Amino acid sequence: MPRLRQHRVHRKSNTEETSLLATPILLHDLILGHAAQFGDRPALIGRDETLSYENLASRVSAVAAGLVDSGLRAGERVAVYLNKRPEMIAGCFGTSAAGGVFVPVNPVLKKAQVRHILDDCTATILITSAAFYNNLGQELAGCASLRTVVLVDVDDTQQQKQSPRMLSWTRLVEAHGRKQDFRQRIDNDVASILYTSGSTGKPKGVVLSHRNMVAGAASVAGYIGNNAEDRILAALPFSFDAGFSQLTTGFLAGAAVILFDYLLPLDVLKVAARHGATGLTAVPPLWNQLVKLEWPGEVRQSLRYIANTGGAMPTATLKKLRAQLPDTKVFLMYGLTESFRSTYLAPDQVDKRPTSIGKAIPNAQILVVRDDGSHCAPGEPGELVHRGALVSLGYWNDPERTARRFKPLPGKASELPFEEMTVWSGDTVYADDEGYLYFVGRKDDMIKSSGYRISPSEVEEAVFGSGCVSECAAIGVPHPDIGQAIVVIACGTNPGEQASAEILVACRAALPNFMVPAQIVWRDKLPKNPNGKIDRKLLAEELADSGDESRE
Repeated sequence: MPRLRQHRVHRKSNTEETSLLATPILLHDLILGHAAQFGDRPALIGRDETLSYENLASRVSAVAAGLVDSGLRAGERVAVYLNKRPEMIAGCFGTSAAGGVFVPVNPVLKKAQVRHILDDCTATILITSAAFYNNLGQELAGCASLRTVVLVDVDDTQQQKQSPRMLSWTRLVEAHGRKQDFRQRIDNDVASILYTSGSTGKPKGVVLSHRNMVAGAASVAGYIGNNAEDRILAALPFSFDAGFSQLTTGFLAGAAVILFDYLLPLDVLKVAARHGATGLTAVPPLWNQLVKLEWPGEVRQSLRYIANTGGAMPTATLKKLRAQLPDTKVFLMYGLTESFRSTYLAPDQVDKRPTSIGKAIPNAQILVVRDDGSHCAPGEPGELVHRGALVSLGYWNDPERTARRFKPLPGKASELPFEEMTVWSGDTVYADDEGYLYFVGRKDDMIKSSGYRISPSEVEEAVFGSGCVSECAAIGVPHPDIGQAIVVIACGTNPGEQASAEILVACRAALPNFMVPAQIVWRDKLPKNPNGKIDRKLLAEELADSGDESRE
C-alpha cells in the first residue's frame, strides 16, 4: 500500500475552506496513492483523450510492471523522450514506481544533445516515438548502456536479437496482469535527473530525490492554492523543473493537467479557452508575446492565477497582463533546478513591489551572504543561498561542479557532527528592510563597465519601459577603455533608428550614464534555449563573431 502522511496544505477551494490532504512520501504515489481518493476525476486532458485518476494509475502500474519484467534494476535510468502525451507521464511515474530513475528529455534538443544525456546518465531504457527514434539515427549506435528502446506508437515490436532490443508500448504493458512486486524505496532515493539547458556548456544533470519533488509539490500547491477544481495548462516543457511542477502540484491537489505543445502564442490562449484553464505558468519571453494578444473572454473568466518563472518579468509586461486579467492572481516566482523553487511574491504584494522576487517558499530558508558566508545587511547585494528539503542531491557524475555549487550551511553550530548542504545559487540579490528579496543578476551574466558591476535585468527593465520592444537582452561586449560596453539586442514591431532613439531616451531617464546602452541591435527574433529562456551566451558569441558588421 502507498505510504501517506498527513500534511496540512493551506489551499482555498470553492468554499474557501482549509483542508487536510494526504501527502505521499514517494513521487509515484501522487498518482497511485490518490487514485481512490480522486477516482474518476480527470487527471490528464490530452489532444485525443482524457484520463481519470483511476485510468492514469492503471497505466502507471502497467508501465512499472512492464519495466520490472523487462529487467530494469533499482536505480537504473529510463530516458523518456516524447512530446506531451499520456505515455510520457505514465513512463516517468511508472519508472518511479518500478524503482528506477526517470530522465525527461526535451523534444526540441538536437541529436547530439540527446546522445550526451543518454550517455551521461547511462540510460538503460529509452521510451520514445518512432519518429524521434528514427531522427536519432546513428547517434544511438554508440550508447553502450542502452539495452531496450520502447516505441509508444508502434503496434507490435519485440526484436530480441537486435541491440538495443526494440519493444512496443503494447508489449511493455502486457506485464500488467502479473504480480506487481514494486521495489521498496525511501524518500531520499533518487527519483529523477533533470538536465539543464546547457547554456554554459553541455547539459548537466541535476539529481532530485522523491523528497525533493514531493516537498516541492506540497509547497507550491500550498501557496498557489491548487485544488481539485483546477485545470492547469502545462505550457512549459516537462524536462524543465517548473514544467514538471505543473504535473506534481496538479496531482497532489487532484487537479486536471492539460497536456499541450504550442507552436504559436495564440495557441496557448485557444487551448486555455477550450478547456477552461484555471492556472498558467510561463517564462518572460512567452509572457512578452502573450501580452500583445487579445485574451478571450472565456480565459479572463476561468483563469484563477498566472505565475512567472525563469527570469524577471518586465514591469511593463506585468502591467499589461494585469490590465488584461484584472481578476486573475499573479504569482512572481524565482527558482533554480538545483532547489526546484526558492521564493515567490504573493499576489497582494505585486502592486506594492513588482520588481521583487518575494520571500522564501514554505519549507525553505533563503540567505543572502557575502563571499565568506557572513550575512549581508538589508540593501547589501550578496549571493542567494537556499537551504531546506528542496536542496537536490547534486549534479550527476560531476563531483567537481557539485562541490562548487553545493556547500555547507554558513555558520553551522559547532555541536552538530554533520554539515548541512545548501545550494549557492550564483545569483546576486539583496533584501530590503522587510525581508523582501530583489534579483540583481547572475554572476556569470553581470556586465563590468567603467568599474561598475551592472545587472542586465536592470538595463532591460528600462528598455522595456520605452514601449518599443517585445523582448530584449542586454549583453556586455569587450571595450578597450571601459572594460565592457552594453549592447541591447531587441525585437520590436517598428525597429529602426527612431525606436533606437526612443529607447536611449527612456534609458537616460531611468538609468545612470554608465548603465545606458552604447548600442541597440535589432533582430527578427532572439535565440532561446530549450526551456524558452533567451540564450545570452549564444547572443554574446554571435556578437563576438560578427563584430561591428552585424550592428546597426
